[in-house]
Amino acid sequence: MSRLKNKVAVVTGGSKGIGAAIAKHFAEEGAKVVVNYASSKEAADNVVKIITDNGGIAISVQGDISKEVDVIRLFEETKKVFGTLDILVNNAAHQQYLPIEQVSVENFHKHFDTNVLGATLAIQKSLQLFNDKGGSIINISSVAGKLPMAGVLLYAATKAAINAITISLSKELGSKNIRVNAILPGATETEGATNAGVTSGSEAEKMFITNTPLGRRGQPEDVSKVAVFLASDEAAWITGENICVSGGLYGF
Repeated sequence: MSRLKNKVAVVTGGSKGIGAAIAKHFAEEGAKVVVNYASSKEAADNVVKIITDNGGIAISVQGDISKEVDVIRLFEETKKVFGTLDILVNNAAHQQYLPIEQVSVENFHKHFDTNVLGATLAIQKSLQLFNDKGGSIINISSVAGKLPMAGVLLYAATKAAINAITISLSKELGSKNIRVNAILPGATETEGATNAGVTSGSEAEKMFITNTPLGRRGQPEDVSKVAVFLASDEAAWITGENICVSGGLYGF
């Protein structure tokens, strides 16, 4: 299948985890992919190599999406190489679990500047490349945005904001044929989750699995499959949706 044949996609935070899985899956479906990364150049270049070795087309572009100048450069480079844009995946995120006593101004801004401001800036700049043909924006949120747990104050708050942004912009941009949807992963095996303490065999992992009806943590590919669908013409009548991809975890 080539559901995304000749479409151009930007995937922020595309060097690892869910972002890398989406970038690779998009390329398998025929998309030309811009793999954005903040600091993991080697990982981003590896994703590009995997894509190109399999006959796909991809480039990597460095940029901290919390910085407007970097976001501008990301989309300028996309325009320079590919000339247009069809799909934006806002995946880059900061994830840190902290009790309220440990929340600082610094980590507050790190969460909101990356997760909320970064997505907002990326959407702003993407509009200049979508033009009249429309496009698809996919925001990677989290079930934490709908069902916050203890100790995830900042992360959950940013994901709740992303859910609201998704619905608001779907109404604002619908007349331009730009669809805006969000995917809310549950407990998924990623570097971010590991860094936040959700490791194999940990109490946090056991809690997530116990409360997930399908009985396992998710894999990045579980999310990328849904992203491909939302980016494709098969989802042409879908916008403003916050879709849980969580093995049923949202219900606990």
